[in-house]
Amino acid sequence: MTFYSLARSLHIAAGVVGFITLWLPLFARKGGALHRRMGWVYVSAMGVVAFTALILSGTRFIVDPAVRSVALFFISLSTQSAAAASLGVRVLRAKQRTTAHRSVYDLGIAGLTLGTGLVTLTWGVMMNAPLLWGFAPVGIFVGASTLYYWLTPPRERMHWWFQHMAAMVTSGIGTLTAVLVVNARHLGISGMQLAVFLGPTVVGVTGLRLWVRHYRQKFSPPPRALSNAPLAGAER
Repeated sequence: MTFYSLARSLHIAAGVVGFITLWLPLFARKGGALHRRMGWVYVSAMGVVAFTALILSGTRFIVDPAVRSVALFFISLSTQSAAAASLGVRVLRAKQRTTAHRSVYDLGIAGLTLGTGLVTLTWGVMMNAPLLWGFAPVGIFVGASTLYYWLTPPRERMHWWFQHMAAMVTSGIGTLTAVLVVNARHLGISGMQLAVFLGPTVVGVTGLRLWVRHYRQKFSPPPRALSNAPLAGAER
């Protein structure tokens, strides 16, 4: 077995594990044992997926000019998904912070996501590849918003909760996008269609907005109860 085929086998195996475990933390009790354990399994699987995707797609980008745009798409997608999964864990470790967070690792991952998105967008425009310039803004937004989150003091008490949700949903969007693009042909659909690789983003972002709205209402302080004591003027 060659190194490339070994990386491919690991990529497929980790991708299956990631796709299965993606759903369990979403529906399990938040903070419970199942949520935490399956979350760690998912994050670990995404780390393997991203590493092997860089090997596979990087090799194809170098040796096969005909598929460079597709290879760059998967490089960008894997970077974005793994970075989001990492962010989902890292925000929990820094949830008590009250100032800017300047970890070299966290800022580096966010910068890598932003830089990969910019390179992907530039290449897509130069090569007139809708696959790239249509998806690259997602990575640019994720990288830039993550840098902003780390470099600014928290503005709300449960900032880490909302950032954790957003990061894991973003990672899940990347996972679903990869699955659809790769397997769409089995359903007689071209995986390169804009609707295929942007569909999970539209659905995921919409669901995330509704989810965030729900928890903002849940975490918001209850309205101050009105005093039952009669006003002084009312007694007269």
